[in-house]
Amino acid sequence: MGIFNSVLRYRFGWLAACLIGLAAPSSGQANDPPSPIIGWEYRWGDSPLDQQGEPVWLREESGWHAIESPSNPPGREGQHTVWLRTVLPEGSWHDPVLHITSINLIGQIYLDNTLIYEHGNVDHPRFIGWPWHLVALPAGFAGKQLSLRIYSDYTSIGLWGDVEVIDRVDAFQKMLQGSVQDLAIGAFSLLLAALAAIFTLIGPERRGFGAIALFAFASGLMLLAETPVRQLVADAPLAWDMVRATSYFTLPIAMGLLLSHWLEGAPKKWIARLWQLHLAYMVTAIGLVHLESINLALTFPIFDALLLITLPCMLLLALFHVRRLQLEQRLLVLSFLLFAPLILADMLVAHGLIAQRDIPLSYAILGFSLAIVAISLWHYRHTQRQLPSANQTLEAQVAARTAQLDCLVEQLKGLSIQDALTGLHNRRHFDTLLNQEVSRAQRTGHPLSLLMIDIVHFKKVNDCYGHDVGDAVLVEVAALLRQHFRGSDTVCRLGGEEFVALLPETETVNAEARAQSLMAELRVKPLTYHQKSLGFITLSCGVATYPDHTKDTHQLLNLADEALYKAKNSGRDRCMVCECHPPIHSD
Repeated sequence: MGIFNSVLRYRFGWLAACLIGLAAPSSGQANDPPSPIIGWEYRWGDSPLDQQGEPVWLREESGWHAIESPSNPPGREGQHTVWLRTVLPEGSWHDPVLHITSINLIGQIYLDNTLIYEHGNVDHPRFIGWPWHLVALPAGFAGKQLSLRIYSDYTSIGLWGDVEVIDRVDAFQKMLQGSVQDLAIGAFSLLLAALAAIFTLIGPERRGFGAIALFAFASGLMLLAETPVRQLVADAPLAWDMVRATSYFTLPIAMGLLLSHWLEGAPKKWIARLWQLHLAYMVTAIGLVHLESINLALTFPIFDALLLITLPCMLLLALFHVRRLQLEQRLLVLSFLLFAPLILADMLVAHGLIAQRDIPLSYAILGFSLAIVAISLWHYRHTQRQLPSANQTLEAQVAARTAQLDCLVEQLKGLSIQDALTGLHNRRHFDTLLNQEVSRAQRTGHPLSLLMIDIVHFKKVNDCYGHDVGDAVLVEVAALLRQHFRGSDTVCRLGGEEFVALLPETETVNAEARAQSLMAELRVKPLTYHQKSLGFITLSCGVATYPDHTKDTHQLLNLADEALYKAKNSGRDRCMVCECHPPIHSD
């Protein structure tokens, strides 16, 4: 008989059982309470079949061993099949069923020699989930032998949880009562996950609230997938176990994200590696299960072995430098320290490594979730209170950085228009300044003179003394030019040994006189380099003036350059004035 072929059928069955109970004669006789089955025996290995196809071991008395509980009989030694048997108790029930919380992993149930129930296919074993089972018992079952043939390649084998004879309606009520706690905490966890997800989208602590949302969502789903009423919602035990596995595998990922968000330094780095390892395992394991490459049940022992290593490591890393942590970080570590051992204990109970006992994991999940939320909200509130002063400090820092940036901009601007060697303005600045001064001269009608200056035989200085001496000569001449031309005059280095002086509101005669004065001053000024005499340096100069020589401002520099060329060809160390005149336009 299948398990809950439809939810509707069982709802009607439950209702019918209730009606039968109400319609029963008032003899004072009521349903017996659930009767746990005791007196178990076990036998390893599979049983041969007789000619009628019935297991031979059901009729044999030798080879059986008494056991207190039908879970994980001793002496397994790699066996995948075990037989269990007992005698059903007597009692008075309206609709008696055999209630089994879980079979690891698949099995058959015999009443005397008759097969009455099968979970999966023992002859062709394939994991189909961990549902609970309600097996209808026929009239006169009391005192008969109940035998189970169980196959498992999992770490656990046998029956787990309740194994009892109970009335069907009582079984439903018991399942509902046993689900209320996990349903409430699971629903609350999912609500908490939704709220944390909202904070993740709109709040400043996105990574922290994102980790909380992941933990609350995974723990809520895991609790809902473990509640007995899950099979009343959907009769798909393998799908529920897939949800449970995925949620369970996600828990250490969320816990690692929480810790790595709050901690700093080496602990943060190593915890990040641990949760990334769990993420890789979850993706790989669930992917292989979907591809039907491995059994879902076999992914749990590997995960639990991994968790048995990584969770204590997370605990130790969380305690690393705990004295240096802030208050909220210490509270987080304390919450983690209280919660993690309960996960490990629940895992050890599941594998039978410690005695069967109730682990309050749902309450632990609720407490840990509330603690994390409280710590995060407290930290958020504390941060919001400090935000105004932080903003003021930030504004002051921004203002200081802006001032520094403005200074750097001015420096960069100066570097872009300044000759790096001599400190004079460069050709780029001269081109801009010439256009500005010409435009002003055109507006005001004042003259504008331009001097082209060249150091005589400068190449010989480089050839005889080297470029270091040549650079020193250029610096010395530039200093002399800067001192000689002052006020509104501007001196620029065009390149190499060529300089130019722009003299606003200066006529040709005055410009020539100032050039002659400059050359005379330089003729009697000996130059030295590291106390070594370099002799005397002379200049050649060309002069052009607007509007005396041209009214075309673009020609002013060319005319001054031509006058300089004539000075060089006339023997150098002299000043030549442009000889051309602007054309006269008649009306």
